[in-house]
Parts: sequence; C-alpha cells; structure tokens
Amino acid sequence: MTDQPRRITFRNGPIEIVGALWLPPGFDVGTTHPALVVVTPGSSVKEQIGANYASRMAGRGHVVLTFDPSYQGESGGEPRDLEDPAARMEDVRCALDRLVTLPFVDAERIGVLGICAGGGYAVGTALTERRIKAVGTVVGNNIGRAFRRMQAEAGTTESLLAAVAAARTAEARGAVPRRDPWIPDSPAEAAAVGLSDEATLQAVDYYRTPRGQHPQSTNRLLFRSHALLLGFDAFHLVPELLVQPLAVVIGGVPGSTGSGEEGRRLWELAPNRRDLVVIEGAGHYDLYDRPAFVEQAVSRLDTFFKACLSRS
Repeated sequence: MTDQPRRITFRNGPIEIVGALWLPPGFDVGTTHPALVVVTPGSSVKEQIGANYASRMAGRGHVVLTFDPSYQGESGGEPRDLEDPAARMEDVRCALDRLVTLPFVDAERIGVLGICAGGGYAVGTALTERRIKAVGTVVGNNIGRAFRRMQAEAGTTESLLAAVAAARTAEARGAVPRRDPWIPDSPAEAAAVGLSDEATLQAVDYYRTPRGQHPQSTNRLLFRSHALLLGFDAFHLVPELLVQPLAVVIGGVPGSTGSGEEGRRLWELAPNRRDLVVIEGAGHYDLYDRPAFVEQAVSRLDTFFKACLSRS
C-alpha cells in the first residue's frame, strides 16, 4: 500500500465528481505513466473498496484514480442516492477525460478495474470507449441481471415497476422522494428482521460495522433507481464490442450475489480473455478487504495490467 491520495475533481456535465488520485512511491512527475480507473460497487464510496484496491495497485507502481459516483458520496448531483447505470458509465468516461489532461499520464495506456457492480459498469463503458486499453473485474456483477433475477425469484417485477411509476408521479406532484436501505442498517437490524442469507449478512458486516463503514456511504437507494437498474444489461454486447483484453477475478465460495456465475459468464462471452482467477476460500465480500484474498487478486491484476499497458 502507498501514502494518502491527492484529492482531484472533474465534471460529468453540471455535476462535480470528487476523486482520489493514488501515486506510486517515489513517483516521477517528469515522465509519462500508465494509469487505471477504479470503479466502485453500488452504494460504495471511494474510501472503501476503491481505496483498498487503488492503494495496493499504486504501491505496485500504477497511477490510479477512484471517485465517488454522481449523486453519491462527496460528488454532486440531485437527487441524492440515485443509482443510474448511464450516469455511472459516463462518470468513467469523464474520469478518463480528467486523466488524459494530466501531463504524467500516458493517454494510450489506461486501463479500468471494476469491483462488484463497478465491474459491470467498467465493462459496459469499455464496450464503446476505446481509450480503455484493458479491463479487469473483481467479483464483477451485472447489476441489471442481478436485480432482474431477485425480482423474478420473488415474483415482484411488475409490482415493483408499478410502485416506481406511482412514486415518480407522487414526487412530480410534490411528495418527498422515497429512499430505501440497500441492506439493513446494522447487524442488530438484520437479526431483528430474521435475515438469514449469508451473503447479505456479510454485506452488513462490511458496510454497516467499523470494518468498512464510512459516513459518506448512506446505505440509501433512491427508489426510482429500480427501474433504471431493471432495464440495464452490462454484458449483452460483450461478444461484439469488448475488444480489450480482459481479466476476471472471482471468489471460490459461491453465494447469492451471483458474482461467480456472472464472472464466468463474462469470461465465456469475451473474445479477448486473458486471465480468469478463482480465489479459493474467498466469498464475494472477502474480496472487498480481507488482506490475504485482496493481495492475491492484486498480484494477478498487477501482472495483467503491466503486460497489457506496457509500451509496445
């Protein structure tokens, strides 16, 4: 790991995006370097999982930019807590816009690393963004498919979309926007509602305890986001448009997040696949911050990105 990052800002249209730029130890500003953009999970801010990977990758010699998405964390945008796949992918493009203005970044050697839902957003951006030269994912998930699967299993897709429509009508007429928790707000609340799904309990343990909790991460999802997420698919054009080399890191322990299955599906779809890494003994959330597992992932990703972003 390396020292604290530099605060950096850029814009997605009228929205100011706040990021963290991580530089390698002994960094030489007098030459150009390859760089990475780290795309964070849904509900996460740059100080959480993004920092865990950005600091380690910087420690191995990479220039790394991670940031809070539009409408979340320190970044601007209204309404707050909106999770909009289109905005999130445009955030990535705008992060590239910022990187290429830095005199020490080689614009021809930029990669993207996405974690959980950020993996899907990274892939979705790379489909049509040729400034991205290599793509890595860690427990990468296609958040649209994940949301559709959850609603289909519960038989609630149509009722949820009807509820979103009603909520938007109410808001247009002056009602307070509805915001719901992504997950229970504490382990005690999870226990009180009888939550038993192991993956969700692990999410609570990461996001809602001192292990990974951060005051800028609100654990709130603007209700209208459900319609945007249900209509999104990050991977459907991968066979046609994902020309960049791809590395996929998944955990060896299956769980209800579906990231293992989605990671393998992405791997099979991709025409330029380079490295599939299964971290044995790791579940989805273990790969957020458990040092033994994160270091394994970073080691392989470091090798991948250095090979793909080297000078020809």
